[in-house]
Amino acid sequence: MPSSKDPPPASTDKDAAPPLGEALTDAERAKVQERRLVRRLRRGDQRAFATIVRTYQQRVFNMVFRFLGNREEAEDVAQDVFVTVYQSAANFRGDSKFSTWLYRVTVNHCKNRLKYLKRRGRHMGRPLDEIAEHQMAQGSGETQPAFHAAIPRPDDLAQGRQLEALIQREMAKMDEDHRLLLVLRDIQGLSYQEMAEVTGLNVGTIKSRLHRARLALKEALARHMQ
Repeated sequence: MPSSKDPPPASTDKDAAPPLGEALTDAERAKVQERRLVRRLRRGDQRAFATIVRTYQQRVFNMVFRFLGNREEAEDVAQDVFVTVYQSAANFRGDSKFSTWLYRVTVNHCKNRLKYLKRRGRHMGRPLDEIAEHQMAQGSGETQPAFHAAIPRPDDLAQGRQLEALIQREMAKMDEDHRLLLVLRDIQGLSYQEMAEVTGLNVGTIKSRLHRARLALKEALARHMQ
């Protein structure tokens, strides 16, 4: 039996507060909050699930929309993704970030939907108006550079929407694995390590395929610019 003078045993709780005088960084605080949220989700907590949907729904929809190129399909698939997340939360072991696991689930749903649509012979193209509407309505889910803060002229907006439509059409023609890498890296902004965890590919393979995908897209766009 330990004496009253023995120090208390070290805590093994990953979510325990840091020692006095040590403050959590924003990144550490976010990890702690995520772990607590996921732990509640695994217990079937409806509020935790609602919080996860609010936090990630725009990012999931943007990813699916860019990969499939169709708003209605993207809405259906995004909803299916969160149903799977709720039903399979117990399978998340915490070996990676929750967002990485969520993206992996999303990718699987996207690929399954593509197979289904191909069997039915459905075309995934979409009109210019739908692209423009999505650009105007979307939040901060996509990683896109802000080139300047000036209000764009109407003709600049029109040109931007036409280019966006062209990019989407050319991406739709690409091999789905190459298109996926473009979406994960250049639209969703994932790191190479996160991409490796989502796709199961090693980083070297990802960089090589991504380079080829970017080059193919650049060449395809150049043909339209001549």
